[in-house]
Amino acid sequence: MFRHVKQLQYTVRVAGPNPGLANLLLEQFGGPQGELAAACRYFTQGLGDEDPGRKDLLMDIATEELSHLEIIGSLVGMLNKGVKGELAEGTEKEGDLYRSITGAGNDSHLTSLLYGGGPALTNSAGVPWTAAYIDTIGEVTADLRSNIAAEARAKILYERLINMTDDPGVKDALGFLMTREVAHQISFEKALYSIQNNFPPGKLPPIEKYATLYYDMSEGGEVRGSWNSDENFDYVTNPTPAVDGGDGTASVQLPAKQQAALDDLAKRTASDREVNPVTGTDIGAVPPIENATTASRKPKK
Repeated sequence: MFRHVKQLQYTVRVAGPNPGLANLLLEQFGGPQGELAAACRYFTQGLGDEDPGRKDLLMDIATEELSHLEIIGSLVGMLNKGVKGELAEGTEKEGDLYRSITGAGNDSHLTSLLYGGGPALTNSAGVPWTAAYIDTIGEVTADLRSNIAAEARAKILYERLINMTDDPGVKDALGFLMTREVAHQISFEKALYSIQNNFPPGKLPPIEKYATLYYDMSEGGEVRGSWNSDENFDYVTNPTPAVDGGDGTASVQLPAKQQAALDDLAKRTASDREVNPVTGTDIGAVPPIENATTASRKPKK
């Protein structure tokens, strides 16, 4: 059961209208790192979690993310209030009105024209929100790691938005939201490490002989650290196929009838390696320029 409390979780004060900033804030309303995506991610995870403590955590944070969605939506609405009335009532000349909603050099006119100045479930570029933003896989240790990363990405976006405005009220509200992302990240990390067997994700163990190999797959100078150290990995220089000891080719065992049909197909479509056919590219080709700095192309006679 949900009950809506009309007061916001955090008091929001906006110094003045700014439709351009309102449009940027939509990134945290209907964008991939936004509050709606976070709420849906944690809500669906909580519904499917078998651990009562984690379920409670996920549902609490999911509900708080909806509170954050309300704060962002309120900011968008307040920042658009001036142009909302002017657009609806036609009180400004068309040139002045257009400049007022595009002066920040972005697509804030989309928010004003299509949604009347209210918050839309899109990102700042006008792309509609999609459930594809929800990356839950249904394995708790993998999902918690994804949640930690999601909170980190949202925190960075809030930092960038704070740097985009000098409105003290907006900066204050965004600072609160940014800080809550940090708090959620801590909670998710604690929940992850409270699971005794949290790595690797899932039940099946890795194949032992490949689990601690590091393949040096790039040329031009190696850089070593704990991520590929001899202490943690068996470092393989110049790895060659196939690491399993086979010949590195793909094969399949087919029934005799299917194999015969495949052989007929291969014979019918085989390439003749001895011919050099004249093709359309040969007929229509332009001769190469002898000296690119002095010669000019001449039409064929």
